Amino acid sequence: MLAHCSSFQDIAMGNTFPSRGWLGILIGKFVKPIFYNDKPLAHNMSTIPSILIVDEKEFVTEKEKLKRKIITFQNDGPQKCTNHPHPFFGKLTSEQWGKGIYKHLDHHLKQFGV
Repeated sequence: MLAHCSSFQDIAMGNTFPSRGWLGILIGKFVKPIFYNDKPLAHNMSTIPSILIVDEKEFVTEKEKLKRKIITFQNDGPQKCTNHPHPFFGKLTSEQWGKGIYKHLDHHLKQFGV
């Protein structure tokens, strides 16, 4: 989960650029408010295939990576947020990315009781 969240941070920070799938291109702009509205993310949503982590990871290493990326994302502010579209939802403002990153992290941290 930590490596997955870290990989998602990379997308928001413009470090990786997963391609958009056909479903996202077709309906992404219509459903994108679920990414940045005030409601929690639904359980069992599908994920971006490139950030689906299946191999074993070292917990402490992944925790530190994620912490550094969260701090960097916060310190860089809106001006450093990617302009590249979200792989499913499409074009997002820096504010929408910020809310979505928060919701994604919150979703997974709550999943593990953190």
